[in-house]
Amino acid sequence: MKEFIEKVTRPCRRPSDFFLLAALLSFLLIVAGEIISSNVFRILNVEEKLIAWSGSDNIGTFLGNYLYTFGVWVAFLLFAIIFKRNWPMLKALAPNKSLNNLKGILLGALLGFGTNGFCVLMSYLNGDIKLSYNGFDWKLLIAFLICVFIQSSSEEVTDRLYLYQKLRRRYRSPLVAILVNSIVFMALHIPNPGFTAVAGSQIFLVAIIFSLFVYYYDGIWVAFWFHAAWNYTQNIIFGLPNSGIVSEYSIFKLEAASARNGLFYNVNFGVEGSIGSSLVLIVVIIVMIVINRKKPEKRDYWAKAEKAAAEERAMTDQAKHAK
Repeated sequence: MKEFIEKVTRPCRRPSDFFLLAALLSFLLIVAGEIISSNVFRILNVEEKLIAWSGSDNIGTFLGNYLYTFGVWVAFLLFAIIFKRNWPMLKALAPNKSLNNLKGILLGALLGFGTNGFCVLMSYLNGDIKLSYNGFDWKLLIAFLICVFIQSSSEEVTDRLYLYQKLRRRYRSPLVAILVNSIVFMALHIPNPGFTAVAGSQIFLVAIIFSLFVYYYDGIWVAFWFHAAWNYTQNIIFGLPNSGIVSEYSIFKLEAASARNGLFYNVNFGVEGSIGSSLVLIVVIIVMIVINRKKPEKRDYWAKAEKAAAEERAMTDQAKHAK
């Protein structure tokens, strides 16, 4: 058993990196973020200020729901800074020559808008949804863009940064980090209204794409903006459900009574609950793998720690044999 563990895990592993414990800790990170957010919201009366600024109880509250997730960012940064062994995670956030730069941000935004927009277009052309113009308010659009980014990126911080990197620190195969964080990401969406097996498969597949951007391109910021643009497109631009939840403000409004289930649309969960969106994401995954099939991992943040731990173990073993 010991030989098997040594074969599949890395010398720099930590006990908390075991996949079940790592998944639990990623959930506790969300809980810690909610505690931070709830206290900040209460002390600063954030929701009341958003309602007053937007001039609408519903819109202000909905903005607050997106903004509320900022606590996850705070919790992660505090946790990563306090525990020195997690400092390499912070390096993944820094701008670099891969895709953690303006180019990566633009790529992520375009892919998020393009893939989701394509699904919305197919739904519209198939007659599964009818949209009507609702109005354009640039202040609300900017505010929602900021808040949607905070919400989307906080999920990426939890799964594609914290959980992914903990699993990469423990397991030699990157497939463990890619698959486990994607499963956890999907599981966190199960309580959402209208969740189905098809919706679960779509969420799992998009998590695979986000993970591949981290693996092949060291591009956590691509994942941030892909995720944010996907949510913003369907929820704020077209007024469609985002994981089953409809925005209180959008440029276009869905005529809900006329909506029907189709290849690219699910009445209860939106385009995310459709077989069509899953097929689109499968195509993206295949293209990414084919393009990068001969490329190794862009950056292993634990390589130095692994080498140091291996050398330390070797010296310890030599000392034991010497005795």
